[in-house]
Amino acid sequence: MRFLSDRRLLLVSRLVLGIVFIYASYDKALNPLAFAQIIHNYRIMPPSLINISAIILPWIELLAGVLIIVGLRVRGANLILGGLLVFYIALLSVTAIRGININCGCFSTSASVRTNLVVDTIRDVVFLIFALHILLFYRPPKRSRAIG
Repeated sequence: MRFLSDRRLLLVSRLVLGIVFIYASYDKALNPLAFAQIIHNYRIMPPSLINISAIILPWIELLAGVLIIVGLRVRGANLILGGLLVFYIALLSVTAIRGININCGCFSTSASVRTNLVVDTIRDVVFLIFALHILLFYRPPKRSRAIG
């Protein structure tokens, strides 16, 4: 189990999670109207919250992804990304159970992209494992206090 606290392995987990969320945020940030339509297609959110969610969510993903990669506020960024993953897993699972077949909106806002919600859910569980690895084993580097 000691290898799980290796800084290099933790860096790999941070890079994977950060890159995934930065990539996922790109199309959504550039196309908030298309992303709003995808959110609407899930049929779970009140219409009054759809547009603001479509505008804010990609930027949260982008900021948290950048922070976790550069090593600033890693724990906070990881909690945000892990929380989003838990939410996405629940959302995809409920949507699949309800028999709704839509583009998950995970990496593309294109209406022509059809995904398999079960595969998307499994993929998000794998990403959640990276977040759990960081949560359980990441320790911030010790800062030295220089005099003067």
